[in-house]
Amino acid sequence: MTHSGVLSAAGLTKPELTGGKLAVHTPVDGSALGHLHVHSNSDVQKMITKATAAFKVWRAVPAPRRGELVRLLGEELRTEKENLGRLVSLECGKIYQEGLGEVQEMIDICDLAVGLSRQLFGLTIASERPGHAMRETWHPLGPCAVITAFNFPVAPWAWNAALAFICGDPVIWKPSEKAPLSALATLKVFEKALAKFGDAPADLLQVVVGERDTGEVLVASPDVPIVSATGSTRMGSAVGPAVAKRFGRCILELGGNNAMIVAPSADLEMALRAIVFSAVGTCGQRCTSLRRLIVHEDIYDQLIPRLKNAYETLSIGDPLDANVLVGPLIDAAAFDGMTRALAAVQADGGKVSGGGRVLEETYPNAHYVRPAIAEMPSQTAIVQQETFAPILYVMKYRQLDDAIALHNDVPQGLSSCIFSTDVREAETFLSAVGSDCGIANVNIGPSGAEIGGAFGGEKETGGGRESGSDAWKGYMRRQTNTVNYSRDLPLAQGIKFEI
Repeated sequence: MTHSGVLSAAGLTKPELTGGKLAVHTPVDGSALGHLHVHSNSDVQKMITKATAAFKVWRAVPAPRRGELVRLLGEELRTEKENLGRLVSLECGKIYQEGLGEVQEMIDICDLAVGLSRQLFGLTIASERPGHAMRETWHPLGPCAVITAFNFPVAPWAWNAALAFICGDPVIWKPSEKAPLSALATLKVFEKALAKFGDAPADLLQVVVGERDTGEVLVASPDVPIVSATGSTRMGSAVGPAVAKRFGRCILELGGNNAMIVAPSADLEMALRAIVFSAVGTCGQRCTSLRRLIVHEDIYDQLIPRLKNAYETLSIGDPLDANVLVGPLIDAAAFDGMTRALAAVQADGGKVSGGGRVLEETYPNAHYVRPAIAEMPSQTAIVQQETFAPILYVMKYRQLDDAIALHNDVPQGLSSCIFSTDVREAETFLSAVGSDCGIANVNIGPSGAEIGGAFGGEKETGGGRESGSDAWKGYMRRQTNTVNYSRDLPLAQGIKFEI
């Protein structure tokens, strides 16, 4: 299918894609997919006003009824899965199978949210005062801004929006300026669900097209009580303090420098498959990409040559080609970052296999690279940084305690894993003295989290949690209620106050 065919199938029209000043390019070949009209800062302020009006209506709708809208959204996404999956691949460069997987995540969170719409439970609490009842209730909080990154242009929005909608909150979505088309196509899918729902308020979902300054309007507004931002640690370090300054609520999903420990007892065949997918999927541009491989010295010489052979057979090219496993980097800046990181590796005494640009003659305006393996003498400064590219840093260890210390000695704390068939090693890794990450896995890689578990990490990853578990509480306000059904007025703590 041609690029224009992918856009058309996703419901995007020529008038929407022409005449604006924001050029959107596909990383597949560097060509322009469209020139979008951008929203001004005053436009964003108007959106906030509209979202506030929608909130006053939506908060009064019973939560199970709100869940019906999300159910309908999930059904529409099932219908549009292939079309939206192709657009995701075209716009951000991940292979088609990963594009489909991202849309499936949207469907999965809709299913989860529908069930949660009947389970927004509070507590009943024993009162110390006779004739009194206490309970905890949860109420809608207000408009929720969702800021997303280019590498997952739709799924993180859905993780937030599906929960926000069932919790009674309208959503204002600011997609990455590098990948706004998938957001606009998703808005059309949502509008189909709205039409079937019938009586939702206008402006329940709005999409902001623009660059950083438009996002800053959302971050600064006291009328946007929730800001969920997915992106780099640098972005989060700007968003977090700005929201905190006005006492808003922030849900931050930031960088990851994820590692795998491969123990002597590991199933090396399983480990090999997990390493390759986790390290090269989305061309190393996942927040959960495997970036550090910590291998026991007794099996290092068995595993690493096999890993290098696997890397040499990887098919690189157009991500919409079913035979391709590795698509392009998003743009020239990403390629430059990878080049600088590999230069630092060599300056630190590391040994690089792979790396470098490929297919330049076929795609002179795109940036395809061969994934790199960097064997490191130690965990140097470049290893402790998150380079958003397919570079896998490999190091040896002797004792598990040393491996865990090496694993945790980075600023980020998103995802982690160990390959081991020794229950003591596995349980140690999952214990309080093991991985310091928000996600810790055994015998699977660090990427590919399921919707059923809360997603997020610690340290410079930001501490936010999305989807799964009780993440819905991040979109609501907690209220403690006390009811006196007696004819007396006893005071708490036994205080006596007579008038």
